[in-house]
Amino acid sequence: MDQPDYILYAQHGWADINRGIGLLAQQIASPRSHVVVPNLGFVNTWIRIEPLIQRVEAIAIQTQSTYPQTPLRIVGHSMGGLIWLEVLARHPEWWPLVESLVLVGSPVGGADLSRMIDPFEWGIGIAKDLGRNRRALAEKIAAQVPTLIIVGDCDQGSDGIVPVECARFNQASYVALNNIKHADLKQHSAVAEVIQQFWQSSVHLCVPSLVSGDRDHVIAQLQAIPGMTDAHYRGFKQSTLWATLPDGLFLRTWQNALGIHHVFVSNAVGDCLFAGFVGWPHTGDLYTELSTLAVFQRSR
Repeated sequence: MDQPDYILYAQHGWADINRGIGLLAQQIASPRSHVVVPNLGFVNTWIRIEPLIQRVEAIAIQTQSTYPQTPLRIVGHSMGGLIWLEVLARHPEWWPLVESLVLVGSPVGGADLSRMIDPFEWGIGIAKDLGRNRRALAEKIAAQVPTLIIVGDCDQGSDGIVPVECARFNQASYVALNNIKHADLKQHSAVAEVIQQFWQSSVHLCVPSLVSGDRDHVIAQLQAIPGMTDAHYRGFKQSTLWATLPDGLFLRTWQNALGIHHVFVSNAVGDCLFAGFVGWPHTGDLYTELSTLAVFQRSR
């Protein structure tokens, strides 16, 4: 049996099948690679994520038994990226073999649409699974596995489905592509080009260190607020100033028609750097933490 150069796993996401991600795999795979593109079934992606994780895990175990020492390259679109985070969490013994993990439009911080559908985490369809925050897991993996985040930005800080900030986490390289919608990311030639550049560059072999600027500290503190969900930048223009922070940063707040409280971080020239919201049960937590954050930042 010929040994492939590497195994390429390409995984589709929610409300999808493997056709689109399969086209992306064809664009990026080398002639001597072994390509695995599981089809989880359109309907199955609406129910629960655990059976999907188990199915991808089983396929990977079988493939690894055939090619036990072959390097791995993994690409996941949307929920497909979340599935692979969970598979890798269960198999840390595979991490040394993973040359590249690419998450394309994956809501690692928890999908805002899912949290709107299931704000109390009752388990409404797949919403609870997609609304879970997996940043800590992603950062743990990315600290040891070369990881790339690719997002689309076509709708005020989102790809129309996933906010750009929701896809971001520390320890990973990050590329934002303008004017590409969420559904198009899975097979877009610009995404294929970025992935190939990542594979060809030796830079990705050096795992990026934690970002430690004031902006990143403030955003990290906001994301740690109970119930915080990364959001689109919509509502930023209607927001009002809540607090002025050092280093030219501003906290702004806004309440939408449903009574959902949003917080924004902006800079001195009025650019929105972060947007998030909390559900009704966590409104008090939001303003308590905002007060604490403002006092702490001013005392630095």
